[in-house]
Amino acid sequence: MSVATSPLNFGAMTEVFQFLMEIDKLKSVQRRTKVLGTERQENSAEHSWHFAVAAMSLAPFAPEGVDINKVIRIALIHDIVEIDAGDVIVYDLAARAAVHDQEVIAAKRLFGLLPAPLSTQFLDLWNEYEAGETPEARFALVIDRVMPMVMNLNNQGQSWVENNIRLEQVLARNSFIAEIHPELWLHIRSHLDNAHQQGWLK
Repeated sequence: MSVATSPLNFGAMTEVFQFLMEIDKLKSVQRRTKVLGTERQENSAEHSWHFAVAAMSLAPFAPEGVDINKVIRIALIHDIVEIDAGDVIVYDLAARAAVHDQEVIAAKRLFGLLPAPLSTQFLDLWNEYEAGETPEARFALVIDRVMPMVMNLNNQGQSWVENNIRLEQVLARNSFIAEIHPELWLHIRSHLDNAHQQGWLK
């Protein structure tokens, strides 16, 4: 049980440190995927870090003109709203729709803890990702979707098996990758078919 304390004084930086202490809660938001080789579920902060490093690592393979630094920034802030709204598996369409308004409110509250103009910059970046229209947002979404699939492919389909996920669900939610990064999708699709043959996907 946390005990409320008065914020420490950091002068003009005080609001920034308050925000940083608030987003520490992201480390307590558990996802469905387990850390490879363990029985422990990863948390959303770990996922965001993995996403950001993946963006850096995949930079040479990004579509032309994509600003990888922006993709990294998106990766680091995209799930902060889960502090208030929680994590919802991507294949539960009803739950995803139901949680959207909560995420919008969470974004305004959490990024609103920052002083201007940072609060606006962070919120604009989150909204850009949610809209999914810019090259950076689209490439970020590709990575955000690919990483859990690759984790499952390296973990005997762990979260797919535990949540009774079907191949058709995975294809329906992720086939947009073919439009943004055809080469990557060819590899992913091949691995998904193999996972289906292995019984990791229904």
